[in-house]
Amino acid sequence: MRHDPGPAFRALHRPGNPFILANAWDAGSARLLAALGAEAIGTTSAGFAFTRGLPDGALITRDEALAHAQDLVAATPLPVSADLENGYAQDPEGVAETVRLACEAGLAGLSIEDTDLPGTGSYSFDLSVERVRAAASAARALGRDIVLVARADGVMNGAYDLDEGLRRLRAFEEAGADCLYLPMPPSFDDVALICRSVSRPVNALAAGSFARHSRADFAGGGVARISLGSALARATHRVIVEAGRAMFGEGSFEALASGAPEGGGSAIDALLAQGARA
Repeated sequence: MRHDPGPAFRALHRPGNPFILANAWDAGSARLLAALGAEAIGTTSAGFAFTRGLPDGALITRDEALAHAQDLVAATPLPVSADLENGYAQDPEGVAETVRLACEAGLAGLSIEDTDLPGTGSYSFDLSVERVRAAASAARALGRDIVLVARADGVMNGAYDLDEGLRRLRAFEEAGADCLYLPMPPSFDDVALICRSVSRPVNALAAGSFARHSRADFAGGGVARISLGSALARATHRVIVEAGRAMFGEGSFEALASGAPEGGGSAIDALLAQGARA
């Protein structure tokens, strides 16, 4: 029987004692994060798009996203949760099929958002709930465990306000979502409000101004899981941009002088081996 990573992944979701879902963008970053102490790996749609030379929000197909997720599943022994955007479908039946395919890819979890891609608007309330209900029904029929995260992205995208976001999270919970996620609410204090508004575990995003808060701060608000989104991928690309501007603009390689960790390239080699699947 194929190993089921779902139960171990579900057990990580402890409100008030959050784990960090380390969002990786390729096998190498996944293995480094695993070696450095990650308990689970997440995909990042933006980070993956960058590896394809595409901007955040580019239209990645379902097959491409799931093949990428499978690469991360194979990279480390850790459970992997995939950012599957809007489920790569408008209708509930299409979202349910994405859930079934995610299970076949070996994923321990997945997230579905309510953004009407490729734009930034949101699906109607009723359709958003039906999409989550279909995803939850498909997940329960799989024969193995998988953690379904329902995202209310309209606050972050400017499509609706916090009250509407909380209304959607409560409806997503009733529809069967295992974990709830409203990224980038108006203030950090709203993170605790989100956690109080639902009874299922809550994911929070450590990005932008929220990255200035510690794990203990998130724990104090009742968060069960802290994801990085594309923040780590963007930080990596920032280093490339800063070093590149210095090299090609000023002829300076100073940014590269301390680029390797202590131990140099051999230290990275060791971490890659440590993080790999046995």
